[in-house]
Amino acid sequence: MSDLHAAAENGLIDERVRGFPPGHPPLPLAEIGQQGWRPYDGRMALPLISLDRQAFACNVDLMMAYVKSHGAEIAPHAKTPMSTALSDALLSAGAWGTTVADIRQAAVLLKAGQRRLILANEIGGIAAARRLAALLGHYPDVELHVFVDSTALVAALRSAWQERSDLPPLGLLLEFGAGRAGIRSAETAAAILDAILAVETPAFRLTGIAAYEGAAATGNADETMLRIDALMAMTSDFLPKIRARIGQERPLLVTAGGSVFFDVVVARLSPAVAADPTCRLVLRSGAIFFHDHGIYERGLAGLDARGGLRIAGKTVSAAAGFRPALRVWAEVLSRPEPRLAISGMGMRDVAMDQGLPRPLAIYRNGVHFADLGGAEVFRLNDQHAFVALAECSDVSVGDVIEYGISHPCTCLDRHAILYGLDPDHVVTAAYLTSFG
Repeated sequence: MSDLHAAAENGLIDERVRGFPPGHPPLPLAEIGQQGWRPYDGRMALPLISLDRQAFACNVDLMMAYVKSHGAEIAPHAKTPMSTALSDALLSAGAWGTTVADIRQAAVLLKAGQRRLILANEIGGIAAARRLAALLGHYPDVELHVFVDSTALVAALRSAWQERSDLPPLGLLLEFGAGRAGIRSAETAAAILDAILAVETPAFRLTGIAAYEGAAATGNADETMLRIDALMAMTSDFLPKIRARIGQERPLLVTAGGSVFFDVVVARLSPAVAADPTCRLVLRSGAIFFHDHGIYERGLAGLDARGGLRIAGKTVSAAAGFRPALRVWAEVLSRPEPRLAISGMGMRDVAMDQGLPRPLAIYRNGVHFADLGGAEVFRLNDQHAFVALAECSDVSVGDVIEYGISHPCTCLDRHAILYGLDPDHVVTAAYLTSFG
């Protein structure tokens, strides 16, 4: 990957990257979208991953309209695509900032010029605090807010900030949690708040509270909602306690919201935020802009069952409004049995942690041949997908299968280039990813 990024920074992409046609002269990243390639035209190396640019744009418009309609903001989580170009596009569309999961991801976005970040995670101890300080020392104009859930992390960060005089201000967000990291009680939160306020300076201070409701989910829908409601209640109940300690003037952030239960977050946290005139609600949903044919498809059906999206006083179906934007394309390598096809796509190419890929359509000799109703991927090897076919299915060696995916966050990280397609499936852009 380092060789690829070095080549990209020097202006050239070649056949070391999935999708790039073997033997084709190296190209600048910006020129890949000018070649007229299609994933199924026989020129592009398979497997590859693509982004339906029109679907992505529609998802952006819908999510931004929803957020603005509720008086909230959004800092989309960059861990899903780790593409600075797509993060920049979301900022241009109205995002308040960008969310990252760790220090390296922050470095990627900072190097690309972004300056307002939420580091939505605890980072470790004193060594990690010093690494964060070493990074931010190069960016005096950054606005960064980091999760904390212990007095130990507060002490580590404070020590790292005391050791240097060249650091920008650091914002601390008390994280309330369920199922993963985060504070579990108001008593613990009060103790951590005391620890922060005891050492606050203009360059090191509390800037709000945070939560992640997705980690509270269980296999039982009713239990999930009870756990999320409890987490949201603990989060919103602590806001006035903070305000009572710090006064009315300081701006505060309240941030939560993944890509499945963001409607619940808005419903539960908005009243507390609205009661505080200097407080801002910031969602962190990221995968919603890509959607999928699996976990988020099911999640949006659940959102509709809860009442759908309320935008400007109207109810909109989330399942109908958001569109899956990602596809993986792979060739049929073998038909060893009448109802079995082996496709050249495996665990190295596609997500499988939240469901297997879904065959959508088949292409032959460079054109759409048929939809693949009744076909199902039932197993993946490293480089192979086992596809169960319907009776008398007309699938041949060399055909190209278009797959929908489940869980963008663990699919995109397998690919160095995301190919942007127009409605006719022509490659019109290429996005470099930075997963390290």
